[in-house]
Amino acid sequence: MRGIEETAGGAAGTNRIGASPTTDWWLVAFVVTAGIAASLQIGKAAIAIPLLQAETGYDLAVLGWVSSIFAVLGLFGGVPVGALATRFGDRRILLLGLALLAFGSALGAGTSGFAPLLACRLIEGTGFLMVSVSGPALLRRCVAERDREIAMALWSCFMPAGMALAMLLGPLFGNWRAIWLAGAAFALLAAMAVLLRVPAGVGGAKISWRGLAADAGSMFLARGPVLLALCFALYAMMFFAVLSFLPVLLIERMGSSLALAGLLSGLATASNILGNLLAGVLLRRRVNRALLLAAASGAMGLAALFVFLPLLPAAGAFLCGVLFAMAGGFIPATLLSTAAAIAPRPKLVPTAIGLLMQGSNLGQVLGPAVVGLVISGIGWSGAAGLVAILALLAMATSLALRRDVARLTRAGG
Repeated sequence: MRGIEETAGGAAGTNRIGASPTTDWWLVAFVVTAGIAASLQIGKAAIAIPLLQAETGYDLAVLGWVSSIFAVLGLFGGVPVGALATRFGDRRILLLGLALLAFGSALGAGTSGFAPLLACRLIEGTGFLMVSVSGPALLRRCVAERDREIAMALWSCFMPAGMALAMLLGPLFGNWRAIWLAGAAFALLAAMAVLLRVPAGVGGAKISWRGLAADAGSMFLARGPVLLALCFALYAMMFFAVLSFLPVLLIERMGSSLALAGLLSGLATASNILGNLLAGVLLRRRVNRALLLAAASGAMGLAALFVFLPLLPAAGAFLCGVLFAMAGGFIPATLLSTAAAIAPRPKLVPTAIGLLMQGSNLGQVLGPAVVGLVISGIGWSGAAGLVAILALLAMATSLALRRDVARLTRAGG
């Protein structure tokens, strides 16, 4: 059945409709900047946790939800937002998402309570979901076919880039409310750039909700995509568990200022970008995808032990945080590349990507909240044990994918 009629335009038809014979790289830069403006709203929460803790008195288990609330929406909203992008056009949904990010962030800066702040974060989270879903669709529509892989590789870096930017610049502001206002301003600037440079798409595709449900159901029965989604969930739990609390750990372990902790955490997060780009090089050389995923997962788990446990001097623990993030970068790039290739049918490629992102959002929800609870109850050593277990599960899941990706490895796909 057809979840979205392929005779119409919009996001569903981006492979065939509207693509330019030449690529406007300024357009690519502005769309990726929109993604960075969205992920910055996640990173700003990580750097602001110590400031929020000092103001509110809440422990890390509670404040972890300031980071993870975004992903709660992603668990349920991926398919509906994709349908909206198809019906109304990817550019409109991207602009609406940026507007919601700006509105929610500005409103949150004026709140005086934890519950109102979380409500504003829900508004921001809706905007983040709109940007993260419509951004790739817009790039596929506007970028020349020969340049799509490069454009998508650049897009895959938006999450670590935005988080690193927030951690690097956040400490320059006097308080968390100023950070929220700066995030709102950045989202508005990104919206203006998209409005001026990005052409409108063709909306109006008819949506069959029964067809969408059937497509989603068939995807959950497909072994390969489900394993990929599980691997992404475990990766996201590890990544956000470590990076969300790295500023707090550096302050406690090194006695550093918030500014220095933010700078170091931003550098560690930025190293994830290098991992994403290196993964693309390795995949073009026909490296075994399952082994690459397993090796990267194992490296993350090992590095996390030296981050959380007092086995090394503070400088050594920080370097292990850099290695943790860089090794992690190999995983999302590999998963995104593989998901489209092993979809059961060509028309189910968007659904396969959606299932993958559902796994990512699940990990983003559980990672900061669970690790914050463990740190509050057991301490940093408990966090080390939890991440090590997650790494072992991710390695097992990766190796279970060997049969599914064997054909791609032989073909160099």
